[in-house]
Amino acid sequence: MSSIFTKIINGEIPCYKIYEDEKTFAFLDIHPETRGHTLVVPKVEVDKIYELDDENYQALMATVKKLSAHLEKVTGKRTLWKVVGTDVPHAHVHLEPFDGTWFHGRDLGFTPEEFETIRKELEYKQI
Repeated sequence: MSSIFTKIINGEIPCYKIYEDEKTFAFLDIHPETRGHTLVVPKVEVDKIYELDDENYQALMATVKKLSAHLEKVTGKRTLWKVVGTDVPHAHVHLEPFDGTWFHGRDLGFTPEEFETIRKELEYKQI
């Protein structure tokens, strides 16, 4: 059975997409701990990051690096990285612009309109 992230990547479940390339996909977390909380996932469905083959691991971390710099530029805030590995059985990294009030488990509860505004602000446009 496909993970919820695979269903998002395949377009079966809607999301607020920030970035996509051949091997990775990034979208806003629907339970954001900070404004701009983004999930970066490999397109290959693997439970744990350390189970990824080297090519997909490197692609994931390259996207994490690229989007972290992008989020920091757009938000003006340092980007936290979190690898929890217990909530969804599909490797992923949380990117969270640090706002000084962050704490694990907080849910800011944005409206769909607020999510769309944030998505537009943070969308990574490839040149």
